[in-house]
Amino acid sequence: MTIFVVFEWGKTGFHNLLQREETMLENILPDKIYKIINEKVNFNCINEIRLRADKPILLCIGKTRVFLGENGSTGLVKNAIKLTKVEIEDIIFRASECSLYSVNEQIKKGFIITPGGVRLGIGGDMIEEDGKLRTMTNFSSINIRIPHEIRNCCLSVFELLLSEDGVYNTLVVSPPGAGKTTFLRDFICQLSERNYALNVLVLDERGELDIGGRGLGNFTDKISFARKKVGFENGIRALAPDLIVTDELGQDEDMQAVNFAVNSGVNILATVHCDNMASLTKKPSFEGVIKDKVFKRYVFLSMRNGPGTIEGVYNENLSRISL
Repeated sequence: MTIFVVFEWGKTGFHNLLQREETMLENILPDKIYKIINEKVNFNCINEIRLRADKPILLCIGKTRVFLGENGSTGLVKNAIKLTKVEIEDIIFRASECSLYSVNEQIKKGFIITPGGVRLGIGGDMIEEDGKLRTMTNFSSINIRIPHEIRNCCLSVFELLLSEDGVYNTLVVSPPGAGKTTFLRDFICQLSERNYALNVLVLDERGELDIGGRGLGNFTDKISFARKKVGFENGIRALAPDLIVTDELGQDEDMQAVNFAVNSGVNILATVHCDNMASLTKKPSFEGVIKDKVFKRYVFLSMRNGPGTIEGVYNENLSRISL
């Protein structure tokens, strides 16, 4: 592995990122709700804002769930603010930049990504025609996921994921909301900060890895909003990556894409939703890659001490090698 002279990165990225998030939320949330969150709740701490028609607004702060009231966060449901269905629909309309049609492909997948990189998971009625999903209507709930950049969160295991030739094929495993995507972002940035001369291809299927479009380092290319199969095949042929980074493997098609990459001599850093090793080994789509020892490292994260708690690193034989 070749290492060049270390560049200096700016130290204001996290602050600037939060400013962009706040600006984007100001553009889509009702004025009253935005003002309360902006003035009386710490944006740095919020992981999710859950909005449901005619139900209390819920804030997810680490492992804690609290309601949003007139004076900020509250544990009393009687003091919680509620939004109407019309207000829910208006937020989604604003997030689409006043054109639901332009983001219909995202809506069919159950989310909208704002230009600032904030993801809105949406609930409503799915509309199918001739067995094909056409769109979603009658919106009733929104989960606004606040992306965070937490620098150095991967450093305790960073060296364990490096091989003589680059990065081991690595799978980051955790339940939803426990920091998988944040771990990926930091790992990519750490590679760049230390000038590991690897061509990194980020397959950003949901537009969540490169938050705010601010970039993921000096050696990174990106393909966004493509299925993994398409992204892997086109990316390998066109961009010749040394490492592909992607989020949330799940379907058999995803695993076929992983095997295609590995057989093409490209290493993989990916994530999967799962609680623990026992559950992972029972996932049908992963039986083959576990048996064939495709992944040489498994990093397990949890919410035990807050999002991103590293529970351990395991090798291809599923034997613990750290923590």
